[in-house]
Amino acid sequence: MTANEYNICVKEYADNVYRFIYKNMRHVEDAEDVVQTAFQKMWVNKDEVEFEKAKSYLFTIAYRQMIDNLRKIKRIHHKEEMPEMILGSTQQSNPFLKKALNEALNTLTDTQRHLVMLKDYEGYSYAEIADIMELSESQVKVYLHRARAILRNYLVSKENVV
Repeated sequence: MTANEYNICVKEYADNVYRFIYKNMRHVEDAEDVVQTAFQKMWVNKDEVEFEKAKSYLFTIAYRQMIDNLRKIKRIHHKEEMPEMILGSTQQSNPFLKKALNEALNTLTDTQRHLVMLKDYEGYSYAEIADIMELSESQVKVYLHRARAILRNYLVSKENVV
């Protein structure tokens, strides 16, 4: 990958990577650190990274860095209040809908939430998600199906109907 191709990756993927990481980490500074580290690692390894696979490489690095940070945070029992989460695709929609979707996503396990974010928000294929999360395609499909069922049940329950 050339420096020019790297700059193209920064312009095209920085917002998507940040949105994915922030949605899962729920802390602005930690998400910014993870994204910066991911781009730094991509720069260091730019000679080995093919431009066509840069997006997948970047999300893989960011995902692994995020998992490392989340484990570290859990170890030191570091909890902070999260600011209002922003859904990229529903940014201008009903605030009640955003709140309901955020609450529904919070009912999922970390793995389920990551799968939903990668598939439904970022548009990755099952194969790409399997590579990023180090799962088989079958596992991705099964876990994603279960996560969507949980979301559906949560969103259609009487208490949560908007």
